[in-house]
Amino acid sequence: MAKILLIEDDPSIRVALGLALEDEGYEMVAAPNGRVGLAMVLSEQPDLVLLDLRLPDLSGFEVCREIRLKSSVPIIMVTAQADTHDLVAGLEAGADDYLTKPVNTKELAARIRASLRRLVRETSGRLPDITRFGDIELRREAGIVLKGGVELALTKTELRLLIEFADHPNVVLSRDQLLERVWGYEYLGDSRLVDAHIRRLRVKLEDSPNEPVFITTARGFGYRFKSGN
Repeated sequence: MAKILLIEDDPSIRVALGLALEDEGYEMVAAPNGRVGLAMVLSEQPDLVLLDLRLPDLSGFEVCREIRLKSSVPIIMVTAQADTHDLVAGLEAGADDYLTKPVNTKELAARIRASLRRLVRETSGRLPDITRFGDIELRREAGIVLKGGVELALTKTELRLLIEFADHPNVVLSRDQLLERVWGYEYLGDSRLVDAHIRRLRVKLEDSPNEPVFITTARGFGYRFKSGN
């Protein structure tokens, strides 16, 4: 049984989401604020964290960054509105996915299932393939990316996205395809999730992110990875 840690200051939301996810077969633990939540990440060792961005002590962004210093546990952030700034800031802090309030419990359960399926695939091991493009080296088995010999600080989602591109060089991948293959769902996602991750990935990979060489935009269709090989 997977354990979910819910970090949420509103007691009514904690109860409602806790009961809904217990009905889906998950073990639920909850924290009323960021500091307690951070302590419970270590003490409870959850399989996934559901994190509200508006907390009374630490912000959800701060909590997310602190979790990422200690753990690679999947994080789904919850925001009161579909604000692009919040989305980008949350992804930059290390979140893997996001939902807006009011939370649809069936959609939330689907997102959680997708995140946990990805975790199973990642821990099952990959072929020891190494892909090089420009001054970038992608080491699948080790799960690391080097630029000029220096390891890049990629989130797990950014790494999955890059692997998906590297496995399909010079092929245009639509946002829907990327949502299905990287996030694990077809129609529940938001294309802004893909765009925001690609922006962050370009900043880390490209010498000139506004003039990308490796991950280019195919206007009206999606994105294409050019390995240079």
